[in-house]
Formats: sequence, structure tokens, C-alpha cells
Amino acid sequence: MTDTVDLLFELGTEELPPVALKRLSDALSTEFIAGLDRANLKHGEVTAFATPRRLGLLIHACAVNQPDREVERRGPALQAAFDQTGKATRAAEGFARSCGTGVEHLGRIKTDKGEWLTYRLLERGKAASALLPEIAETALNSLPIPKRMRWGSSEAQFVRPVHWLLFLHGEEIVPCTILDARAGRLTYGHRFHYPHAIEIKHPAEYAGLLEHKGSVIARFDQRREKIREQVERTADTLGGRAEIDPELLDEVTALVEWPVPIAAGFEEEYLQVPHEALILSMKKNQKYFHLVDNQNRLMNHFVTIANIDSPTPEVIKEGNERVIRPRLSDAMFFWQQDGKRPLESHLESLKSVVFQLKLGTLFEKSERVSRLAAFIAGEIEGNPEMAARAALLSRCDLMTEMVGEFPDMQGVMGRYQADRDGEAEELALAMEEFYMPRFSGDQLARTRTGIAISIADRLDTLVGIFGIGQKPTGDKDPFALRRAALGVLRNLKEHVLPLNLRTLLETSADTLGARVENSNVVADVYDFMLERLKGLYQDEGVSINVFEAVAAVKPETVADFDRRIHAVLTFEKLPEAEALTAANKRIGNILKKSGEHPARRVSVDLFEGAEEISLHQHISDKEAEVAPLLKTFRYEEILVALSGLRDPVDRFFDNVMVMTDDVSVRSNRLALLNRLNLLFLGVADISRI
Repeated sequence: MTDTVDLLFELGTEELPPVALKRLSDALSTEFIAGLDRANLKHGEVTAFATPRRLGLLIHACAVNQPDREVERRGPALQAAFDQTGKATRAAEGFARSCGTGVEHLGRIKTDKGEWLTYRLLERGKAASALLPEIAETALNSLPIPKRMRWGSSEAQFVRPVHWLLFLHGEEIVPCTILDARAGRLTYGHRFHYPHAIEIKHPAEYAGLLEHKGSVIARFDQRREKIREQVERTADTLGGRAEIDPELLDEVTALVEWPVPIAAGFEEEYLQVPHEALILSMKKNQKYFHLVDNQNRLMNHFVTIANIDSPTPEVIKEGNERVIRPRLSDAMFFWQQDGKRPLESHLESLKSVVFQLKLGTLFEKSERVSRLAAFIAGEIEGNPEMAARAALLSRCDLMTEMVGEFPDMQGVMGRYQADRDGEAEELALAMEEFYMPRFSGDQLARTRTGIAISIADRLDTLVGIFGIGQKPTGDKDPFALRRAALGVLRNLKEHVLPLNLRTLLETSADTLGARVENSNVVADVYDFMLERLKGLYQDEGVSINVFEAVAAVKPETVADFDRRIHAVLTFEKLPEAEALTAANKRIGNILKKSGEHPARRVSVDLFEGAEEISLHQHISDKEAEVAPLLKTFRYEEILVALSGLRDPVDRFFDNVMVMTDDVSVRSNRLALLNRLNLLFLGVADISRI
């Protein structure tokens, strides 16, 4: 008998949620494989299937049985198993009977706790057919389904009603009923092209039969790639290029079983509308792929994917054009209506929108951000007046009809409207940059005005919410303060801005004035942001020790923090790093345990040996060498230069007793070590790495 055969599992359902299909398929694979592993059923490669109406798995070379295993049962302790004459007690005889043998066939095992009777037996592995139903059911119950549904009179619950269950191990049906569906060897073809049962005799023939007979491409990845090729080929025939959003591609793949591309279009007059609004209509509402020309301008063509190979594709084309036209007409209407009034006219409307009850309206927030943005712009060689105006206008597009219909247009609509109002180009760009970064890894603002208002708005939110005692707790972060903090830090770090973080927080607290109830708000927000900064560096592979080494010297700016981080990372790679790190730890411990405040001056007259004189001379030379480097933030060069102190430091500790009984000599040596310590602390506390 063959030890392994292919395993095929397919659950047929009503149309599954398209945005969740890939996630459900991946989870089913993970959970099913975990179940096989727990049952010790060996298997080979796993192929997943996912279409709108099915979730499936083909598991190659799945074991027919669990392997046999030797089991050792432990019985009573030896002292309880035999009496003083050596005769077996009832405990020993009972244990032997439970093992189906006699006392004379029992073994013995010695442990540190005593000696025990044992019996070894061979436990036969169970048949896979007996284990697979529970494995499948457990996997289905573990799927990430937020809300399960019932159907008909059934008590079964799943994301959608279940219609069939195909479950084969080799050529044999796995006997079971799951979610009220009885296992069989039937699958079903395309709902329109082949709405009939297809008998599967061997698991390996499943995908091929479904495709060639049932008009269903069962593998998600194959269907996805086919759609990509179809869209690109169709775009090419129209003289354009498709901008394929991976998320949209996944969603469309989850909507069809037999993809067929349909090229369609709309009237050129709609291209007057901001292209982002047109693209949003096509992507989000209709799941169309938009096209651009060789100059990256939106074309009045799109590609849709049908789930049927129609003999009259022009009917599908006309239907899709008829559906999209009213949406584009709405976008055109909103664009024209919004053009009748400038952004600034919406300021009054912001007075009726509450940002947070204790922090006031969006208008009041915009005024605070305006003052803070002007301050920031002045510090980063920007235009304070432009930053102040940009901050005031930054939320006005929220009150436009376009953003009311297309919320994703916030910022984008502000840019278009500011440009239409005749505002400066940098101010118009800043309307969109105000929201950057929108998510982790998103691009940052590029203009000085955009950078200023982006930072200012997030700081106002952070200080304001912390100031009224609503800082994040656990997973709860309703005001997205973690994201706001990361946005500020990325701007400060990646743009290398000369902005003192504490000063920024204090200035923000001043603009909030009496609204701040927490007197310790600046320190609280600073610590919160420092934790986020630590997370940023950990994501880059920087160790906590390196981060703490730099944090210990409290750099004033994030840009300066970053330069010091990179200097310490370079220092770590030097051959002298380990010895100097150990020496700095030793110096720190000596200074701490001495209980003295080292003198600032070192007296050469109190030196007793060549090692002290040599170290003093080397320290003096290095102080002169690194002084100009400190002024220009050349921290890597400083630490490389200080690595040359290794030999005189080693000789000093090998030959000099610091904590001598002579008070004046001891104090002089402590002062010398303190000067050495301060040299390194000019960059970081390397004793922490």
C-alpha cells in the first residue's frame, strides 16, 4: 500500500468578500498545515486555491497514516510495587494488567527521584482519514472572520453560506460532514459558463479540469497574473499604460473566476476635473484600471475585467460606460461648484466643526498651527508668512463639496483649489503636503512650507491631547498620536532639520495656553516621542544599546541624534571598540563609586608615573583635535580619533591604582579619568554599547 497520496480539500460557498479572499486563503493554508503537523501527518508541497466561490488546498504526498511510535508507560514506584519478600503487590499486578502483560515482563527505570516500573509498547498510528475531518474543521474555525453568518435552518456558521464540500485523500472520499456539507468528489464550474457538477477522481486533476471544463482558474496567483497581462496588453492596444494598484488587482482577482478584459472610455470633457477624483471613481467605485499616456497624463479610457466571456462584449462595454458617466458628472459638478468660491471663504465654516471639546474647533486649531508653523518656518529657512497662511487654509478643503463626495481628496483638493485661487505654487503644494506622511513609509513633504505645517499640526495634536490627559493607553489611540509622533520624527530626521524638539514642544504648549491641564505635558510628550524614535531605529536594525548610548547625552535635535547614532555604529566596527567600551564602563563605575566630584583641572605635579603623564598628554592632544570637529558635527571622525586612546588607557589601568590612599593623588587621577570620560560623552556614552 502507498504510504502517501495527494490530498484535496475544497469548500464551495456563495460569493466570498473580495477584500478578504486572499487573507482567508492564506489563513486556511497556514491553519490546515499546522493541523497536519500537530497530527504528525507528513506531507509535501501545498497549493492554495481561492476564487469568489471556493477555498481549497492541494497537499501533495500527504501521509496515509500517522507513523507508529513507541510509548513508555510509567507504573508504580518500585517500593510500592513489591513487598518485603519481593512479591508483586496489587499495584504492580494492576499496572501489568492495564498494559496487557505480566509483572515479569515489566521494565524498570531509575531517576533522581527513585526507581519505577515501566512498560514499552508500540502505538499504532491512526489513519489520516480519521484525523483529517477534525483538522479541516479546526482550520475553518480559526479563519479571521469578524462576523460569521447562519443560513436557512442550519446551525452552521461561516463567512458565507456553504454549498458543497470536496474532500479527497487519494481517490477516496474523506468521510465527514463539515458546516452541514457532506464530503464528496464533486466540484462546480463557472456560474454562467459551466454551472454543472464536475467529478474529481484524482486530486492532481482538480485544477486542470476546473479550468478546461469548468471555466474556472482556481489558483489566485495565476488568475492575478493573467489579469495583469490582460490589462497591460489592452492598455497597449489603446496607446496607453495601465497604472495597476496592487490592492485593486487583488480585489479584482477576488471578484472573477474567468477574467476577460473589456476596454471602455468616457467623454474627454471630464478630464477637466482633477484626475485624482476621476481615478478614485474608477478604482474605488467601479474597480476599473485607469490608463495614462506616455507623458503620464490620464486618458479617457479604462479597462474593466468581466467574469464572463460574452459573445457581445460591446454590451458590457456600454454598460460600464453608462455606469461610470453619472459618477464623473457628479465629480464635474462638484469641481465647478467649488470653483465659485476661494478656499479662504471656508474658514468661517471651520468654526462650527469641533476638533476636540476641550481643544476647540478646527478653526481654533488652524490658528494655533498657523502660529507654530510660522515659528518653524523661520527656523528652517522657510517663509513664515506663507507658512502661517498655508496652515490657516490647510483644512478649508474639508468643507468643499468635492471632499464631501471623495474624502480621499482631502489635501489634493486643497492643492488644486489653492492653485485655482492664484496662491503661490509652494503654498498650493503645501495644502497636500500638510497630510504627509499619511501612513508608515509614505513620502514626506518637500517644500519648507509643507514641512512646517506638517510638523506644526502633529505637534499641536500631540501636546493638546496629552495636555488634557488623554494619552494613548495599550492599543487605544483614537487620535493616532503614535502616527503623529512618527510623522514629526521622520520630518526632523530625514530632512536634517536644526529644530530643538523640546523647544518645539514648549512653543506648542504656549500656543495652547490655558487649554493645557497637564503641567508636565512637555516632558510627557518628549518621552513618548523618544520611545517612538527608539522604535524607528530598531526597525532600521539599530540595537537598543546603541540608541541608549546616544540618548544618554541628550542631543538637542533629532538630526543631531541621527548623526551620533551613525557615528557609534561606525565606532562599533573598529578593532579598538571593545576595549574602549570596557574602559569607559570601568571609568564610569570608578567615578560613581568614588562619591567625589572630580576637579576640573588636572595637576601635572601630582603624577607619579609615566602612564599618567602619557594618558594626560594624549587626552590633551585629542581635546585639541576634536574641538573643531565637534563644532561641525563630525562625530564619526571624533570617535575614530578617540580610538587612538586605547593603548595609553590600557597602560594606565594596568599600572596605576586610581583609588590610592593619598587623597590629593586620588582626586587628581579621578579628574584625569573624568576628562577622558567627557571626551567620549561629547558624542555618546559608549559604556552602554
